[in-house]
Amino acid sequence: MPSYRAPVEDTLFLLNDVLAIHRYDNLPGFSEASPDVVEAVLNEGGKLASEILAPLNLSGDQEGCTRREDGSVATPKGFKAAYDAYAAGGWMGLSVPEEFGGQGLPHVLNTAIQEFGSGANLALSMYPGLTQGAVAALLVHGSQEQKTTYLPKMVEGAWTGTMNLTEPHCGTDLGLLKTKAVPNGDGSYSLTGTKIFISAGEHDLAENIVHLVIARIEGAPSGTKGISLFVVPKFLVNEDGSLGERNAVSCGSLEHKMGIHGNATCVMNYDGAKGWLVGEENRGLNAMFVMMNEARLAVGVQGLGQSEVAYQNAVAYARERLQGRALTGAMAPDKVADPIIVHPDVRRTLMQIRAFNEAGRALILWTALNSDIAHRSQDAVERQAAEDMLGLMTPVVKGVLTDRGFANAVEAQQMFGGHGYVEEWGMSQFVRDARIAMIYEGANGIQAMDLIGRKLPKDGGRAMMAFLTEVQTYIKDHGEDEAMKPFVAPLQPALNDLQAAVMWLMQNAFSKPDNAGAGATDLMHLLGNVVLGYMWARIAKAALAKKAEGADTERMEAKLVLGRFFMERMLPETSLRLARIRAGAETTMALPAEAF
Repeated sequence: MPSYRAPVEDTLFLLNDVLAIHRYDNLPGFSEASPDVVEAVLNEGGKLASEILAPLNLSGDQEGCTRREDGSVATPKGFKAAYDAYAAGGWMGLSVPEEFGGQGLPHVLNTAIQEFGSGANLALSMYPGLTQGAVAALLVHGSQEQKTTYLPKMVEGAWTGTMNLTEPHCGTDLGLLKTKAVPNGDGSYSLTGTKIFISAGEHDLAENIVHLVIARIEGAPSGTKGISLFVVPKFLVNEDGSLGERNAVSCGSLEHKMGIHGNATCVMNYDGAKGWLVGEENRGLNAMFVMMNEARLAVGVQGLGQSEVAYQNAVAYARERLQGRALTGAMAPDKVADPIIVHPDVRRTLMQIRAFNEAGRALILWTALNSDIAHRSQDAVERQAAEDMLGLMTPVVKGVLTDRGFANAVEAQQMFGGHGYVEEWGMSQFVRDARIAMIYEGANGIQAMDLIGRKLPKDGGRAMMAFLTEVQTYIKDHGEDEAMKPFVAPLQPALNDLQAAVMWLMQNAFSKPDNAGAGATDLMHLLGNVVLGYMWARIAKAALAKKAEGADTERMEAKLVLGRFFMERMLPETSLRLARIRAGAETTMALPAEAF
């Protein structure tokens, strides 16, 4: 039976010592997030994840969801009670404004709780996760009436939310969508169409489901310029807030998926369902992008969560599994063989996963902190800088953390040998569950194209230039510190590789766009590697400071070893990525389609 322990201690270290979130006490919600409150929130969130969500992960995968003849969906045994515990704890509204029943705490805390949930039980945690995304979209673009009608119940957890974009013929290219909306003459619209791959589209966890649906109003322009967003509840809501009649929206079938079996992924049929416009006509993508960006960051967190839980179980197995002898001589002479953790290649694998996990956790928390600053700061310059960094890092968090998260789940499975390939050990579930994160909310190739095509040139490259300057300044400020040299010296050539890649693309991609397409994924991972290296440098600085104080010395020394491992064995990958980018698109595009 696989196990999971929420990384509470490491998260506290990152929030308090590396990111020093107390510096932002001037921002709304941060003054309430005192060190005691932060510790209490993370401890309770960790307990919920480890003790309530995690024990249902394997059984939920084995049982899956069931669609009944009437179109209703039953979630696996125990999911309803676990969801109720999540809702009762107020976790849904951790960072939602108090006026709608939330606690108004920083989003960075909510991000930490999201990681715990994703590591403990990805399928179950998606139900509240999607609701939080829908809440975010309504907060920004919903009318006051819509906010009053839906948000308190969603924050309470009594109602959940979804995002309905994809159609059978229409995935990434949303301009092709066919779902239509016809005005009813009373301010509402009648929606007709079919949506697929709708996570949490129907279930038995909450009394109502609030669908956010993109559709085209009759007569609207073709393409993405004619897309509008609608709120379509499963049950209509009466004027007094009580639930009314069933709306004409139903689950036609459940998708038979590779993983996340405990989450109901539905084909949703809208047969003249009543909905209300969110925001302006024909500007639905602007509104939906709020939820999509929230989801992209949350999916990156999912990749990290699966990497963490896979690592934890691989380490436990490696400590116990006896196989062979250490190359330098028996390490456990009283036993028939040594535990496999003595072998260098096993250690390489485990350290590679852990070095990624710790830097990846720093990255998601740093990105969430930038989101808090962008949404809460009164300083326009500070707000703009945070917004720039948030936009630049979104495709990196989504693309890099999920690519690497899946690869790490596979590497962790490898530690078990043949036992990793059979279901009873649970490792295959982590691999299967992690795989979806590379696909949904924009496949990772699309994330790479978004980075290179939109985020990189936006505002004259302002965000990338700010990042390059920030890292270069950090290297300069700490380059003479002997203790920091193992962490900043390797960062310089990696940063040089990133600058060279950006320069090459500026010189070669505009005249030949295929060069950008061929190098996009490598650029995303090159930037990701530099960001993770920068995170490790900041982690090392905080670890050195705590070690000098005599605090938690053994744990801090382990971090310094991991940081050096990353700098020596993982960061140099930037030169490989640069070489691939400079190769251009010539051979990639040379073969005619029929030659494949």
